[in-house]
Amino acid sequence: MITGEVTGFKDGTSVSFLNEQTGHPEKQATIQNGRFVIKGKMEQPGFKGLIFESMQPLVPIFLDNSDVKITGDKSALDKMMITGSPSHEQFLEYTSALKPYEKIFVPDAEPDSMAMNKVGNISENFVRKYPSSYVSPLAIIRLYQVTENGAKAEQLYNLLPEQVKSSSMGNYVNQQIQESKINPIGSVVSEFSQADTEGKAVSISSYRGKYVLVDFWASWCRPCRMENPNVVAAYNKYKNKNFTVLGVSLDQARDAWLNAIKMDNLTWSHVSDLKGWGNAVATQFQVKGIPQNFLLNPEGRIIAKNLRGAVLDAKLNALLK
Repeated sequence: MITGEVTGFKDGTSVSFLNEQTGHPEKQATIQNGRFVIKGKMEQPGFKGLIFESMQPLVPIFLDNSDVKITGDKSALDKMMITGSPSHEQFLEYTSALKPYEKIFVPDAEPDSMAMNKVGNISENFVRKYPSSYVSPLAIIRLYQVTENGAKAEQLYNLLPEQVKSSSMGNYVNQQIQESKINPIGSVVSEFSQADTEGKAVSISSYRGKYVLVDFWASWCRPCRMENPNVVAAYNKYKNKNFTVLGVSLDQARDAWLNAIKMDNLTWSHVSDLKGWGNAVATQFQVKGIPQNFLLNPEGRIIAKNLRGAVLDAKLNALLK
């Protein structure tokens, strides 16, 4: 049960959890006389984003079915006090340690290899300290994001007990580890060709001589759409330095695909066979989740995978500066 004692809110203000799949708030309670109560049980400990009405920022909370108390004021949502959850205490310990380096995850952040190394070390140390924590899979994902080291991620994953491995975040970690073994770094991508937005065939071999980010996404994929500004920033920054992007969409509806390209200002080439998860190129790359990307060098070899935000910028900066 979550009990809230908050100030500054009008009676009737909704309290919601953000749905991770849709990105939409799901109402749980309303505030009356500065109080609210959310009852229920989680199948397993996990992260939730708490939203008051439509106000930002959301309040991050890691729940584990302990009784939790939330206190604070509307004017300082980022300073809400959350007590009662051991998992949340571990989450705070981890995120507080990362706070001095969180700038590297901001779009358009300057590359900072020292900060990335720090994030990797903090994440590894956390997992070794709390292998039974449901927060540890989150730390492994962060480590993998900044190091691209699938072997290290697997080593840490193997420290986790079975119940943590089988959690939703644990399964996601394992998925990332297994994907790191597919199309391994250094392998040459096999030829493929698919129709672009005008119906013209585009082949990957036509990109030889350039660095190209093969970016798998879809109009309906909210995490993809949230990541698109980072890809746009990288493209605009490095497009005159022998770098480009090839978008591969897992859409089925042509209009939705084209509208998303226009709306997100994705000015590079895009291809799709409009077969959703059955997309032939996605099948060739064994794509099981999106967003997902592969960075190819001018010889067509994979040199990095699943680059996000500042990590993408740092990699390109190192290659193209």
